[in-house]
Amino acid sequence: MTLSDVELQLKAIALRRGMLRLIVHAGAGHIGGGLSCMDILNVLYNRVLQVSPETFAEPEHDRYVQSKGHCVEALYAVLADRGFFPSSDLNTVCRYQSPYVGHPTRHIPGIEMNTGALGHGLPICVGMALAGKREGAAYRVFTLLGDGELAEGSNWEAALAAAHYQLDNLTAILDHNSLQITGPTREVMSHEPLADKWRAFGWSVRTVNGHDYAELTRALSDPPAPGQPTFVLANTVKGKGVSFMENLASWHHRVPSEAELTAALTELAAAERRLRATP
Repeated sequence: MTLSDVELQLKAIALRRGMLRLIVHAGAGHIGGGLSCMDILNVLYNRVLQVSPETFAEPEHDRYVQSKGHCVEALYAVLADRGFFPSSDLNTVCRYQSPYVGHPTRHIPGIEMNTGALGHGLPICVGMALAGKREGAAYRVFTLLGDGELAEGSNWEAALAAAHYQLDNLTAILDHNSLQITGPTREVMSHEPLADKWRAFGWSVRTVNGHDYAELTRALSDPPAPGQPTFVLANTVKGKGVSFMENLASWHHRVPSEAELTAALTELAAAERRLRATP
């Protein structure tokens, strides 16, 4: 059963809460980008991707590769919620001999490919999508990029190849929060105008509010332009959902203190109460 927008919003609050606790318990993690991409992952796994714990081993399941692998804690929270593994497994994140490390690996149920070295996810997905085309498979391929990651030239080589091979079964999503570890992307290495660049590379571009469930659902579910890969430019807020973390590069990779965790959880609890009180 498809979840309503309100149900997805409530789930997102629970996922953010779980991710924050996970990072504090692990003593490491990428909070800002994890919070900014959580709504994208929420829509993907609860409305779009044709994949489940039961179908993950089947050849026809949709593929998702998290190219911005450093934000794996958000993906862990979503996969646990979808039943790919018990939530209790996340108590071992970053612990000795645990497979739950700071980047995605195929040792984890539901994770398609090892990532973390930036600029690898999109090229991998081009290969997956090309294989699907040649096999006549029905599955779709999705990847999530970070905007700082676009400084890697391998992304642009992959973008050219995807258009050349007319991979309309491929969707690349940009978590466009406009910040990376050293500051605003426009100052570190500007990629603007992003939409125009991707169109020039032969992609169909859809620009959305990356925290709006209706917009995300349409952008990720609507049929692709025939013969063109799809680029979803999702405008997001780094640290979304916790006011004192929003739009601050300093929260790219930082563990909250116990006081900061309490304050963040208090904010999320208040947001949940307001949402539940809305007619």
